[in-house]
Amino acid sequence: MSLVEKITDWLLEKEEEAAKSCAVPMQEIEYQIAKVEAEKEKVQKKYDEAMHELNHVLERLEKIKNIETLRCQTKEKK
Repeated sequence: MSLVEKITDWLLEKEEEAAKSCAVPMQEIEYQIAKVEAEKEKVQKKYDEAMHELNHVLERLEKIKNIETLRCQTKEKK
């Protein structure tokens, strides 16, 4: 677990304890939820774009492989 993860977990534990005694304003919680959801959307978009690029590269490599396979098989038959 990284330092950032440990700090985040610790902060969330403290906020959870504070929430049990009604010490955390609802607006603050809703604000934090909105920020995390926005960040999640950004990460998902980057992931989707990266997967699209990788799939494109993979398709091109498969096409090259198929061309090479057909070409080599044709040469071997002659």
